Amino acid sequence: MEFGNARFLSKLFTPLTLCFLLLILLSSPTSTEAYDSLDPNGNITIKWDIMSWTPDGYVAVVTMYNFQQYRHIQAPGWQLGWTWAKKEVIWSIVGAQATEQGDCSKFKGGIPHCCKKDPTIVDLLPGTPYNMQIANCCKAGVINSFNQDPANAASSFQVSVGLAGTTNKTVKVPKNFTLKAPGPGYTCGPAKVGKPTKFVTQDGRRTTQALMTWNVTCTYSQFLAQKTPTCCVSLSSFYNDTIVNCPTCSCGCQNNNTNPGSCVEGDSPYLQSILNGPGKNSYAPLVQCTSHMCPIRVHWHVKLNYKDYWRVKITITNFNYRMNYTQWNLVVQHPNFDNLTTLFSFNYKALTPYGSAINDTAMLWGVKFYNDLLMAAGPYGNAQSELLFRKDSNTFTFDKGWAFPRRVYFNGDNCVMPPPDAYPWLPNTAHPSIQPLVLPIMVLWIVLAFVML
Repeated sequence: MEFGNARFLSKLFTPLTLCFLLLILLSSPTSTEAYDSLDPNGNITIKWDIMSWTPDGYVAVVTMYNFQQYRHIQAPGWQLGWTWAKKEVIWSIVGAQATEQGDCSKFKGGIPHCCKKDPTIVDLLPGTPYNMQIANCCKAGVINSFNQDPANAASSFQVSVGLAGTTNKTVKVPKNFTLKAPGPGYTCGPAKVGKPTKFVTQDGRRTTQALMTWNVTCTYSQFLAQKTPTCCVSLSSFYNDTIVNCPTCSCGCQNNNTNPGSCVEGDSPYLQSILNGPGKNSYAPLVQCTSHMCPIRVHWHVKLNYKDYWRVKITITNFNYRMNYTQWNLVVQHPNFDNLTTLFSFNYKALTPYGSAINDTAMLWGVKFYNDLLMAAGPYGNAQSELLFRKDSNTFTFDKGWAFPRRVYFNGDNCVMPPPDAYPWLPNTAHPSIQPLVLPIMVLWIVLAFVML
């Protein structure tokens, strides 16, 4: 019987079958790579509301809602694209603009705003004339996170579409939606027709509704956004003189020999001329030369120990000479956040991705008009705060790195942590990487002593 089972298994796992299974395993992560365990329901929802019909199409209001708790879209802003289902054109647009007009040569009278089959739309800049604005537009494509600034967590524009059909049955929803913020990172699903959106007048006495509505959901993946991380974490404590730096090459390695200009020395006499050089208006990071080469470093310092409390200092340092981080935020995971007592000079909101029973994740961001702007690299390119925690006698300890964070996110991107065996250790305990070697060395000394006698 066992021999028969072995023959069956040998036939089952043929090279062709194994290749097929391998292909399934390699392709399966694509459905979950946009999942964020700290914000499992976070997404950007695009709502397309047809407000009125025109002789050859319709007028619609398109709104992007950021339902992500801590991830926002920063400068140079969002880019929204799609593919028309038929031969639609954009006659006009308010609150945004298409990046290219396309070929409109077949139109003899009025020329459309955009004739491309796959238009790309961008937001207008602040200061746009009022006759070109609608509500929630003209913020240079910046959309804040839902927790941090819900009043500015949406962006809208109005579009007049032609050659599109003039009834709910003849209008076709666009396909292949893309959202860049500003680069890759978001994956958008298909447009789905839903219940028409309802609007309530300012006096609350009348409700109107869209003629037709469809929704598109876009989710974020850091793996799609960039190949390398953008931040790292360093650690220190009052009970150990060791400062654990960010891991070497966390965000890349210095290669000025083979690729000049990949970083700049902070004390270089040519620093100002480099910053004012050809790429001064570029959003590509120009970082200070460091061992980690990250634009952002988050330092966690265990500062003081009291009878019933302990204190931590957090310092965020910007090493990017080309970026002022507006509306920045930090997400930190540590088991003692359920007993956070006092926070200085930062805003705080508890995140509970695992339900209200577990409160170990905090969202931190700057105080408006005080430190909500993280300046570019230099003497003012940092923000810091101190946190006071109440001790829990059942869990509190300084042993085995318990006092250090489990995960850190900056602006929604996961930061590179040092390896656990490098954490500062208590002075009355041996370093974990050295301890296993102590016993064999002692045995060797004893043996040598007996041999010499």
